[in-house]
Amino acid sequence: MKLTLQTLWEEGAESLRRSGIGEAELDAKYLLFEAFQTDMVHFLMHRNEEVKDEDSVKRAVADYRRMIEKRSERIPLQQITGSREFMGLEFSVNEHVLIPRQDTETLVEQVLKDFQGKNPEVLDLCTGSGCIGISLSILGGWQEVTLADISLKALLVAKKNAEDLMTAKLHPIRLSSEGQEESPWRWRLTSELPGLEDKTAGVQNITLVESDLFSSLSGDGKQKFDVIVSNPPYIPTNVIEELEPEVRDHEPRLALDGMEDGLYFYRRLAEECGSYLKPGGTVYFEIGYDQGQAVSGLLREAGFQNVLVYQDAPGLDRVVKGTAAS
Repeated sequence: MKLTLQTLWEEGAESLRRSGIGEAELDAKYLLFEAFQTDMVHFLMHRNEEVKDEDSVKRAVADYRRMIEKRSERIPLQQITGSREFMGLEFSVNEHVLIPRQDTETLVEQVLKDFQGKNPEVLDLCTGSGCIGISLSILGGWQEVTLADISLKALLVAKKNAEDLMTAKLHPIRLSSEGQEESPWRWRLTSELPGLEDKTAGVQNITLVESDLFSSLSGDGKQKFDVIVSNPPYIPTNVIEELEPEVRDHEPRLALDGMEDGLYFYRRLAEECGSYLKPGGTVYFEIGYDQGQAVSGLLREAGFQNVLVYQDAPGLDRVVKGTAAS
């Protein structure tokens, strides 16, 4: 039987089905496109043609089969391809960060809606890949966004995403950076639109800081924010073992484990956020589908006002918002 893109796809899909992958055909097709650097249009045009006997094609076939083998081991598709689309932006991902979910776009969309035409200072806690904070910076055009995470390995992924996306989406720009390597690690990226008379216009800054929530941030009045966003770990510890192998075995436990009842980090956030918010500042937390009432109660107990719960596209509770006293 001749080797074609179609037969390669069928071969990969069958291997993934035997490994219990639910969307075997779709995943095999994504990996085929990745290996051959092609798309659906060209696949449909050439799928029944015998692949060429060339070194570059042989390497693509070998790469595809290696990726299929990895996916058969239940390694997440996005970790194999190294990227994930979020809010129309392409984010690099690896085993050190949580893979961005479409559900999280609910939080970003709500913040952008609430602060349209404004220029808030934003803090993104538990930033991981940086998908929330970087999306807000680029899509909102906001000048000061800080990304914080306890994991330096995650912050290095976020730094790469900030550099790549600021360059790609804010072109033409001048991109500069400065940082410190010692603990707590800190880095600041500045993009600047050249040629503007007002030198503060067209300047966007993303600061990355290694921090256990607020531990490396100044709470003495020198550093306060208009908006604090967070997608903290919120899965109860005993539930993690019930998750799919892709999540349980390959995504960072640090980004998943919300301790005994899943609310540990929300308690800390509710208690500590007020010291880092400007008067009338707002917090937005992503939550599990069954945590809306509990997290809302924590915010109200901490003195937050106008506490609201927002649903994601499937209609499940996904974001809790609260406003600090003015």
